[in-house]
Amino acid sequence: MISREIDALGIQNWIIIAESSFPVVSRRGVRTVVVDAEIPELLDYVVNDLERSEKVTPSFNTARELPFVSNDRAPGIEQFRKDLKSALHGHEVRELEYRSLALLTHSESSKFAVLVLKSRTALPYSSVFIELDSGYWDRELEDELRGEIKEAEQKAQLEREKENETIGGGN
Repeated sequence: MISREIDALGIQNWIIIAESSFPVVSRRGVRTVVVDAEIPELLDYVVNDLERSEKVTPSFNTARELPFVSNDRAPGIEQFRKDLKSALHGHEVRELEYRSLALLTHSESSKFAVLVLKSRTALPYSSVFIELDSGYWDRELEDELRGEIKEAEQKAQLEREKENETIGGGN
């Protein structure tokens, strides 16, 4: 079932692998699925699924606060961080303030789908936010294409100007 949900997503969609107290958002475009698993186990499953996909590539985000939560305040957080790192399969992770991540995905949900996989993990700042991008067309290729289009338009404009000079000079 989760694989089917993930497979339906595309670029600019989000997957949030959420801790147990993450709110259920009652907004169109947000789908919440409660999963009887801990975040690292669920993340490993999702990463494996995304790595098999050719249509999307994930960008991983975690809360900037996560490294600062001590085991004294949240027993199990140190092991959680180790398990999380392993579940990410070496993917790079961006750290943003938790509030910013929540606001970002909330604002994106008004335009694009957000899949929330709510886990049984009960640790603060443990949610993982995954933004999906194209798996077969990256930002570098897009920038190159836009540059080529701009260059072709400039060349066409110069040719039109040259043509107008020729026509205007012949009178």
